[in-house]
Formats: sequence, C-alpha cells, structure tokens
Amino acid sequence: MTGQVAEAPSDIAAATGLLTVGVEEEFLLVDPHTGAAVPAVDLVMEQVPAELRGQVEREFQTSQIEIGSPPGLELSSIRHSLGVLRRALSDAAERAGVRLLAIGTGPVDGPVPPVVDKPRFDLMIERFRLLVPGPGNNGMHVHVGVPDPDTGVQVLNHVRPWLPMLHAVTTNSPFSGGEDTGYASWRSVEWERWPSVAPTPFLESHEHYQRLIRQLISSGVMLDEGMLYWYARLSAKYPTVELRIGDVCPSVDDAVLVAALVRALVATAMADVEAGRPALQTDHHLLVGAHWRAAHDGLEGEAVDVTNGELRPAWELLDRFVERMRPALEEHGDWAEVTDLLGGLRRHGSGAARQRAVFERTGRLTDVVQDVARQTRG
Repeated sequence: MTGQVAEAPSDIAAATGLLTVGVEEEFLLVDPHTGAAVPAVDLVMEQVPAELRGQVEREFQTSQIEIGSPPGLELSSIRHSLGVLRRALSDAAERAGVRLLAIGTGPVDGPVPPVVDKPRFDLMIERFRLLVPGPGNNGMHVHVGVPDPDTGVQVLNHVRPWLPMLHAVTTNSPFSGGEDTGYASWRSVEWERWPSVAPTPFLESHEHYQRLIRQLISSGVMLDEGMLYWYARLSAKYPTVELRIGDVCPSVDDAVLVAALVRALVATAMADVEAGRPALQTDHHLLVGAHWRAAHDGLEGEAVDVTNGELRPAWELLDRFVERMRPALEEHGDWAEVTDLLGGLRRHGSGAARQRAVFERTGRLTDVVQDVARQTRG
C-alpha cells in the first residue's frame, strides 16, 4: 500500500481480535472535454497537497494515478481516508486541467499514453511489450492483516472460490474505444493478457507458494514477486493478504462496501482455518469460467455457483455470500453499514450498469465521463 504504516496490521489484530483493512485505488486522468485519457500524472502530482503525497503514487501509464489508505480497524477511517484522498486528487486534477475518473478503463478512444519512465517498467516493456495498449487499467486492491505467512497461505486457499462474487460486485468498465464491449468489466478481459494473471492456485504450504514464485520468475513469466498478479496473494511488502480482482469502484460507498466484504471473507477463512474446516477445492477451470462470467455479466446477469457449477442470478448468489459472511461482519461492527450499502448497490446497480444507464439516457460517452467524475469526487 502507498503511504506509511504506523503499526503492523498483525499487531493491531492481535491486540483486538479484529482484522485491519486498507485499500489501494487506481484512477484514470482524462481530458475534461473529450474524455480521452491524457498523460498528465506529473502535472497532477505537482498539485497534490504536500501532506498527502506519501499516499499518492504514479502507476504504470502516465494517464494513471494511485492512492492508498492507511490500514484501519473501523470502516469509518477507511471512508474518511478515501474521501479525503479522492477529493484532493480531483481538485489537483482540475488545477492541472484534467479530470479524475474512478473507472476500470477509458471509455473514449484516443492516443495511447506512454508508460511512466521507471527502470522496472522499462524492463516490463522490454520483455512483454505493451500487452494492453490502451488508456490504462485501473483496479482496486484490498489488504487485510494476517498473523503470519503460513496462515496467509491457508486463507488464500479458503477465499479463492468466493472471489468471482466480489469480481461481479466491482465491475465498472463496460465501454472501450467509444463502444459498449458487451462486458461489465472490459478491464478484466484486457488485464488477463499478462501471463501471471490468474485465479490463485490451491497451495500446499508457504514453501509451495514461494517455490511457485521462484519458478514463475525463472521461467520469465514474471520479473519479480510484484508481478504475481493472482487474484489473491500475500503482499510482498506488508503482513497482509491482498485481494486484487476488481475494477476500481466508482464511489467511496462502493469501495467501503468491498473493503468490508473482503475483510469479512478473510475473517471467515481464518475462523475456518482455526476450526480445522477444509477449504473448498474448486477446480481451477471452473474458477476461470466463474471469473469470466463475472466480468461479462457483472451483477446484472448470472453468476456461477462454484459449489455445483450451475448458473444462478448474480444477486441471489451475492445475498447468499453476504449471509455466509454475516458472523464476521457482525464481529467487526460492519453488518448495519454493509446492509445499507448493499441496499444502495441494489437500487443503483453496479458501476457498469450506472455507466450504461447514463449512455442510454443521453447517447453520449462524455456524459458518462462526467457522471463517473461526479461519483469519483463524492
């Protein structure tokens, strides 16, 4: 996560019995008139208030910028941090003559912004070329504190079957190149061009996890551990499990909801580990299919029930998922807020559905851009 970590998440969790959560969000910088991505990250960084610069970073392309909230126990602290950072970045972008969008990928066609001038990125381009030659792919990564890597690996095994459901919740990129792609998350489809993007495999141990990383690096699939783009992984920097399956959420409300659900999922997994309950060993290819379905349909269509491989309405499976997480949500004091936020999501639809609703009303992608900018700022 960007920013400074004042206290190790595992220390806080040990003292309280609760789990910390932190959020990273990536945003797109666009022309305020056309909606096309612009290489303006340096101009925007110059306008960021000095006291917030430790929580703001450049991303892969010069049309992207990233924030990270400090880890916290209370959803209110996550909401506050994300709200402050989003408003500050929106203001900084406007002072720089551009606009900030919380969107999976750019909806409007335009020139491909260059990659940020950074040695690691130069090596990535040298080896892999620009696998996604577009405006920039913007995701949301949620970190939840775990006591040690061995526990973390067991948590990864337990959470992997349920990530397609969270994937559907976060869909927020239906448009690309000026057209509706037919997918709720086109970012997901583009992102899978990277060879290390995949559902997390079932892991035998932490040593197995490390061995796979070494093998993927030696095979040339990755430059380093930072390129391990599994949908859930152990953070290379922090004592956390990092879930990184979704588009960046359009609003702070959406981001807070996802953070709460991710923490509850990890807490439920840890309870299962402590109780000796085995993880559901879902077939890898079924998970691939479930994630594809999530990217295609979002919440507005059908989803794969990973317990039997059947299609069910996405909202039916989401309700079942949330009920399964209820004890952990209640333990962390999040149940009432999550219930309220789910009600809002049900009324307004996913980010993809909201974008399509605006386009259906007006027929203009510039109006979609304006609406996403409004949600981004809050």
